[in-house]
Amino acid sequence: MTENALARGAGWLARADLRPTRQRVSLAALLVGDGENRHVTAESLHAASRAAGEAVSLATVYNTLRAFCEAGLMQEVTVDGTKSYFDTRMDDHPHFYWEDTGVLTDAPADQLEIVGMPDAPEGTEISRVDVVIRVRRV
Repeated sequence: MTENALARGAGWLARADLRPTRQRVSLAALLVGDGENRHVTAESLHAASRAAGEAVSLATVYNTLRAFCEAGLMQEVTVDGTKSYFDTRMDDHPHFYWEDTGVLTDAPADQLEIVGMPDAPEGTEISRVDVVIRVRRV
């Protein structure tokens, strides 16, 4: 991992006032170190971390991703109610879920139009709308 990636990761954590532990900085550098947005699973980030020579347990990766979400650095996107992806892009946007590869990618937000929403049940408010468009190659 480059010093620039580590510095970018540390800066990302600082924006959310998260303590920059070695493991958090390392995972943050993998997520945002090159300035690109990422969709990762805990397992894929764990594999990337091990490939980078970091000794981080899968449980630590899960806990860290949850902390990043709670701090507002990432959002969790659930597919099929069982598989969670973590997205570093925080604006409202839809996703494509590629059924043949299990990959989640951004879909063009400017091509999505939601014309109406149901009223939230009494005593609640809509906090977020996730749009996941399942695609498969033909």
